[in-house]
Amino acid sequence: MHLHHVAIWVSDLDESAAFWEKYFHATVGELYESKRQIGFKSRFARFLGSELQIELMSKPGLAASEERFGWAHIALSLGGKKAVDDAAARFQADGRLALGPRTTGDGFYEAIVIGPDGIEIELTS
Repeated sequence: MHLHHVAIWVSDLDESAAFWEKYFHATVGELYESKRQIGFKSRFARFLGSELQIELMSKPGLAASEERFGWAHIALSLGGKKAVDDAAARFQADGRLALGPRTTGDGFYEAIVIGPDGIEIELTS
């Protein structure tokens, strides 16, 4: 078994697609528009050298919400401390670094960055 994809609701598909392309060199697929759910649109961000994909989804009427039960963040392993440091520097230059890089109490070397719509992304070594 392996994780195929995760899905996140976004307010702006184009902004989110550009974010994943810029910072993670993802290839973002074509726009899908549901015929069954009027207004539902999505695009998949695919990562080079990985089977993991992120489905970016939007539909009218969704609003940002407070914390709730469910997934809290996504963690992406970049393969080493230098990769985390380099990525953190890029995010900091763009005002998107929230915390780190640092070694956490449970032993992870990570930086936390903020994506579109305030989505937290942990970058681990």
